[in-house]
Amino acid sequence: MLDENQNQNESNINKKSSTSSSKVIDMIIQNVSNSEKNAETTVDVDTLINKTQKRLWKALKRRYQYDSNLVPAQEYLSRYVNSKISLAVLYVDLVGSTQMSMTISVDKLVTIIRAFSYEMSCLVNAYGGFVLKYVGDAVISFFPSMHNKYLACDKSVRCAISMLSIIKNGLNPILNQYDYPELGIKIGIDEGENTIVQYGHDKNSPLDILGYCMSVSAKMTSITEPNNITIGDDVFRKLHPELQERFIEVKYKVEEWKYVSKQTGHLYKIYSMKM
Repeated sequence: MLDENQNQNESNINKKSSTSSSKVIDMIIQNVSNSEKNAETTVDVDTLINKTQKRLWKALKRRYQYDSNLVPAQEYLSRYVNSKISLAVLYVDLVGSTQMSMTISVDKLVTIIRAFSYEMSCLVNAYGGFVLKYVGDAVISFFPSMHNKYLACDKSVRCAISMLSIIKNGLNPILNQYDYPELGIKIGIDEGENTIVQYGHDKNSPLDILGYCMSVSAKMTSITEPNNITIGDDVFRKLHPELQERFIEVKYKVEEWKYVSKQTGHLYKIYSMKM
């Protein structure tokens, strides 16, 4: 009887602790500047899916031209040249593009890559992030986290979840109608300090991001299962408990995952979304 009471007390304590943690994170996420509040919009994924399908349908009929824009990210980073800033970095990589390049025409492949890049970029913008660059079939973006790490991590993860939805429910149904191969994506997200580098002395020279979390995000993406998301411990620990419940820790062999946590000196923990 004593053990049962003890177990019940421990359960109640854990529930209270989780509830308390949820309230604290809620307060932190809501504690944003007035400018951020004014810019905050509810992301309606269903509406985005509808718009995505209309654009892709027109593009396949050669009635729509995708136009991506990297200027906002460059303008934002220009304020921090030669400085270190905290960012949540999101990599999203298209699965199977090499195989597609051998099975479909160049025109079709280009249309698919442009559609993928554009739609992923639209989501990043919708969630308040910036698209840094396109590298082959990958889109690299970031969410500033200097003022509110909890909010930046929350936005980046929710953006990633929406990306999976856009691919599955937006792009693929249209591609299926035209006998195109279905798309899959892999996503990696980490948060930390990054150095802003400008290549060249001219003020218009391109800007880029260098940092440990950039490398971690890229590696996480490469080992992620198709149509899934992997996040670093520095992101996971800043998520609301309800969002944390959607992820589970994954462990790889040392030869597959060698990144070390700066805080603990042990292997850096990573988590993938439950499928």
